[in-house]
Amino acid sequence: MQKITPFLWFNDKAEEAMNFYVSTFKNAKILNVSRYGEVGPLPAGTVMIANFEINGQEIMVLNGGPFFPFTEAFSLFVNCDSQQEVDELWEKLTDGGEPAQCGWLKDRYGLSWQIVPSALGKLMGSGTPQHSQRVMESMLKMNKIDVPTLQRAFDGQ
Repeated sequence: MQKITPFLWFNDKAEEAMNFYVSTFKNAKILNVSRYGEVGPLPAGTVMIANFEINGQEIMVLNGGPFFPFTEAFSLFVNCDSQQEVDELWEKLTDGGEPAQCGWLKDRYGLSWQIVPSALGKLMGSGTPQHSQRVMESMLKMNKIDVPTLQRAFDGQ
């Protein structure tokens, strides 16, 4: 077990969300599911706590009732290897959710994600301060990050 694990509190949709996340990412699997018995805030048989894994990162979910909704103060950052991966994840995670600026989105469960191509860091960290400034100005106009557009900005086109 990893030492630090994100722990996501859901009202009553932890199992649905976990299944959605596992189906969204290619390298993902459910590790463990514990269900409420006769005692608990939700009906017997409802998922109480569960663990799943995405690309080696374990995540725990809990159905704990309506006490603590998600906020944008917490997000899951996904470093994408390609524009295709950005596009696929963006499409799946915004289905029923809402896009936001600079690669951020909120999924159908209210959880915030950052879908960011690794090329962004490379473009921001190379070249002159003017190169970085142009890339930043371009990114600030985007919801889903588009690498070819960032590259054109870097190149001054």
